[in-house]
Amino acid sequence: MENWSLFSLCVLLGLTSRWAVSFHSYSGAGKPPMFGDYEAQRHWQEVTYNLPVHEWYFNTTNNDLNYWGLDYPPLTAYHSLVCAYVAKLLNPEWVELHASRGYESHSHKLFMRATVLFTDILIYIPAVLLYCFYFCDGSSKQKVATALCILLYPGLILIDYGHFQYNSVSLGLALWGILGLGLGWDLFGSLAFTLALNYKQMELYHSLPFFCYLLGKCIKQGLTRRGFFQLAKISLTVLVTFALCWMPFLSDPKQPLQVLHRLFPFGRGLFEDKVANTWCSLNVLIKIKTLLSRETQLFLSYCTHLGFCLFLRLMFFLFVFFHSMLPLLVKDGLLLPYVVTSLAFLFLSLYLLSALERSTEEELRLGLYRKLTQRWLPKLNLSRIIKWKFWFSLVAMAVLSFTSVWLEPPAKFPDLFPVLVSILSFLHFLGFIIYFNLVQLMEPQRKKSQKKTN
Repeated sequence: MENWSLFSLCVLLGLTSRWAVSFHSYSGAGKPPMFGDYEAQRHWQEVTYNLPVHEWYFNTTNNDLNYWGLDYPPLTAYHSLVCAYVAKLLNPEWVELHASRGYESHSHKLFMRATVLFTDILIYIPAVLLYCFYFCDGSSKQKVATALCILLYPGLILIDYGHFQYNSVSLGLALWGILGLGLGWDLFGSLAFTLALNYKQMELYHSLPFFCYLLGKCIKQGLTRRGFFQLAKISLTVLVTFALCWMPFLSDPKQPLQVLHRLFPFGRGLFEDKVANTWCSLNVLIKIKTLLSRETQLFLSYCTHLGFCLFLRLMFFLFVFFHSMLPLLVKDGLLLPYVVTSLAFLFLSLYLLSALERSTEEELRLGLYRKLTQRWLPKLNLSRIIKWKFWFSLVAMAVLSFTSVWLEPPAKFPDLFPVLVSILSFLHFLGFIIYFNLVQLMEPQRKKSQKKTN
């Protein structure tokens, strides 16, 4: 009974936070001629409802790709089509071809927010709760705290309810994939992740762990025995799922090629909106943007990312795009929700999860770092340094948030604050990558074996 009460509490707080954010501004509100991501999602509903499938990704008289052309995989387009049918029933003006461009109203805003909330309830929130209550160790309080921290993560809420990106769909499907693998349902896990990949191409950076895990599991079972048949079933599941998702585009070879061209818009380059942390940070010292052609930049990014992926995890965030969202949120008038959700997330992390109290060298697994520093700095208090870094990080983010909103950058450096945000994000993720990979690579084999058994 207690678990059900805690379960209900997580759902209630998760939904309340999302609906509260939904009453604030959104991307592009009242800003012609493009109107932002809100208009992009509405326009995709207009396009998918009124045009035949073979025109969805092509530039035609009725589909100007320069005006929010579709650039996500087919499953996103089908989702837009389903939303469009509902919109048509409620108010045909919302999806009327050409005439609905730039449409804004209070009722349509509520409808758009409701579509995001519905997918959260249907896909994302159940996956998070099942993961936290079934797979996570610890007391009921710790499981609730973990679930709330995930459900109240500011980045996902602000982007999904301010930019209507439906990231919770792809992340939720990927999490269902992880749950499937964790329960031993490899075919279900493969199906769920393939759907995630066909909803958003960003899931490509999760594909390598899925592939390696499933392949390794099949190899252990023996590729001449049971493992071969399991690999064949997984491969068939993935291929059939892809075929069903892409079926409307397979009648003409030009169709899938055009879809792929839209999914990977290399023409935007690496520096759009200052979101590629590594390259924006390096560009301060080495003018990559001016010294190298766009094609060379992309090739360098691809090679760097692929090379590091073979050795380190999380490199996607550094060498491609991790979105440092502060400048974007400020531009879209989401400062107040950003502050409120960030403070709530911080409170949950510190109070419910007791993040700072659980910071001993043993709990943080700093044994390797102790060995590295013991000879030269034997009295160095690593756990205290971690706490200082934590507070320094918070202060730095607060200062950057304040200066980005209230201070004008020097005329000579108009992008000063976005670049500083990018550099700070880059340093954080670089630190996380070094820490987690050293912990994972140097952890005693006995503990690794014990975790695999568990």
